[in-house]
Amino acid sequence: MLLHKIHPELIECGTDEAGRGCLCGPVTAAAVILPANFKSELLDDSKKLSRKRRYELRTVIEKHALAYHVSHVMMETIDKINILNASILAMHQAIDGLSLRPEHIAVDGNRFKDFKDIPATTVVKGDGKYLHIAAASVLAKTYRDDYMEQIAQEFPQYDWHKNQGYPTLKHRDAIRKHGTTPYHRMSFKLLPGQLKMEL
Repeated sequence: MLLHKIHPELIECGTDEAGRGCLCGPVTAAAVILPANFKSELLDDSKKLSRKRRYELRTVIEKHALAYHVSHVMMETIDKINILNASILAMHQAIDGLSLRPEHIAVDGNRFKDFKDIPATTVVKGDGKYLHIAAASVLAKTYRDDYMEQIAQEFPQYDWHKNQGYPTLKHRDAIRKHGTTPYHRMSFKLLPGQLKMEL
């Protein structure tokens, strides 16, 4: 059973991101403030849930959350400021978009930068420990998947509707065969070194 939040007496948001390890597409973050009486036996780290369950939970989260917001940071910015900074920027933008100002921020992971004057606590594997971080992980993952499925229609050969931009064998084979797209992160190692050698 996941804990509700770190500081039960405060208005606290959970925040998490999806897509850090992808070769293309945005990094997407969500911030969620849940009501004090929110309960869910099913909510967990989005990586542990089936696709169907994630989308079912997204509906529940959006119906019951006191506030939520999702933000994409695009490839050009990732290439400019690096993926860690882009991930933190996406979380900042998600928190900034909340209709209710949090008094404390619970962050998945171990890296974060101060956001305005709101205190924050980083929690390693927080999406498997706290409901609001898990909720943020579900929203970030599903909204990013929606985006990747949309651009997959434009470039079907990369299989993004299945791999979401992660470095699968099929995705890398398609890069080798067809080259890159405007959605690829050019600062990333898109192909292992040996694949670039023409023998």
